[in-house]
Amino acid sequence: MTRNITALVAHALIIAVLLTALGVGSLARDDAQGQTKFTGELERNVTLRILENDTAKEKGYFKELLDAFNAAYAEYGIVAVDANMDQYTDLEQDGPYGYGPDVLYQANDALMKYTDGKHIQPLPVEKLECYEQISQQAWDAYTVEYDGEEYVFGVPVNIQGPLLYYRKDLLPEGWQENWDREGDGVPDMVEYWTELYAYSRLLREESGGAKLGYMKSLFDPYFSSGFLFSYGGYVFGEGGTDTGDIGFSAGEARKGARVLRQLASAMNQDCIDDTVTVNAYSMLANGTYFATMTTPDVYTLFIDELAKEYMRTDGLDEADAYARAEENLVAADIPKLPASGDLEDRTGETVESVMMGGINGYAISAYTRAPNAALAFVDFATGYEMISRRNELLGIAPAREDVAEKVGGLSETINADLDAGRIAVMPSTRAVAQIWTPTQTFFSDLAKDPFRLPEEQKYLSLDELQRGLENVDAQIYSAIHTLN
Repeated sequence: MTRNITALVAHALIIAVLLTALGVGSLARDDAQGQTKFTGELERNVTLRILENDTAKEKGYFKELLDAFNAAYAEYGIVAVDANMDQYTDLEQDGPYGYGPDVLYQANDALMKYTDGKHIQPLPVEKLECYEQISQQAWDAYTVEYDGEEYVFGVPVNIQGPLLYYRKDLLPEGWQENWDREGDGVPDMVEYWTELYAYSRLLREESGGAKLGYMKSLFDPYFSSGFLFSYGGYVFGEGGTDTGDIGFSAGEARKGARVLRQLASAMNQDCIDDTVTVNAYSMLANGTYFATMTTPDVYTLFIDELAKEYMRTDGLDEADAYARAEENLVAADIPKLPASGDLEDRTGETVESVMMGGINGYAISAYTRAPNAALAFVDFATGYEMISRRNELLGIAPAREDVAEKVGGLSETINADLDAGRIAVMPSTRAVAQIWTPTQTFFSDLAKDPFRLPEEQKYLSLDELQRGLENVDAQIYSAIHTLN
């Protein structure tokens, strides 16, 4: 750790030199007093309040980041501290009264809602060390056009795109002969949704419901919307900016809704609400679930839970338990879907899954009294060393392509998925807040359908599913354009 801090201190001195050359530039907007905030001169003897996410705190990464930054900038009297507030704090409400953080880490849709009210500051991102290492698709999530000029309001840290997590040691005996039709050494049930559905039904039937295959809280729009997107659905038109065009029912999105209903039929009723979200770590660890879907940044939480289970049931010491957990927990890319939209169709053509995702990053509050020091923190936190460490401790998919290339595996895959359009990034607009309640209500109702009495089931045909999705679009449109 001492050697790492020494290297980071040297890096920080380079940053300080760069800051003196930042100047004003086209991205530096004036504050209320008409004074340019990014002067290039570091404020001295200031305290920066940093808002980070809870996982970074729990796994110790945030403390390492603060310690390293504070050591690097001690000569300037700059100290970064935990803002000690909820990770979803409302800067719009708190900032004007001086209660908000100086630097915020959140998803792009959460941060970019603050742009219209000028609550976060446009940044001179071309001057940051990470600038050339991040793809344009990631920068686009933080870019807004005002009066014909583009401004960038955030710095990407990691790409949030769903992954399939499964237990390799729970694969059926002889799966190489029975569940690997290509003979490529990859189980069919993690390559194709049709096979995961078939395996889930088999597990449930053979165990009398005690063992389940794929389990997910289907009411969650973040993960379920992708099934609609894979068949032509979208959030807003014109690249996510036209809120007059709501597209959850567009194209053949109804096929994705049918897939979700079929998946629910192979689960139990825990899929209807957030039960699976809450217990996925423990249920995957104790072998009740074979697979689930979630984001890369919670990988270490699954590892922790699985290692504890091995220590408890097999009497392994901590080192051996963690080694076995890392061997048996696999995070894979999202399986392919049947082009027909029918999970019973196991031999037909397939299509790539397109899942909803986001770009988590840092933004700087417009209310900070130390913008140059805040910018130095963001530059430091998005440097090669700290992003590498964040990946090591949290399992993130780095937005920095040089770190993703070094790490390899799914970090590279997720970057490639983003570049290829297989991750549909949440629109960076305030209006995205209106999509969650209507979609959550529909997905919950859809997940409940297989558990209703036959005469009460509502979504037995593609036409019924289409009407349900069109109602979602109408509710979202009303929430944005009528109710407001």
